[in-house]
Amino acid sequence: MNKGDFVSAIADESGLTKADAERAVEAMFKVVKKTLKAGDSISLVGFGTFVVRKRAARTGRNPRTGDTIKIKASKVPAFKAGKALKDALG
Repeated sequence: MNKGDFVSAIADESGLTKADAERAVEAMFKVVKKTLKAGDSISLVGFGTFVVRKRAARTGRNPRTGDTIKIKASKVPAFKAGKALKDALG
């Protein structure tokens, strides 16, 4: 499912127009990005939790040349599914 399909499905389920559904989806994305950038997490009971995880600096290998390279520490977004979502998938 791509973003357009997702917006259409939200519109169908909620009774919103596609334009309103797209605005709602964009607003959700914006809030998630803003919250994670601030270092906070978003916990949606029954669905899951969006968090920022810290990835430590490490050494890697350039696959083309085989040279060892240093990879900087970084922050990455992560999602942990909630129990209800896991149960719905069987």
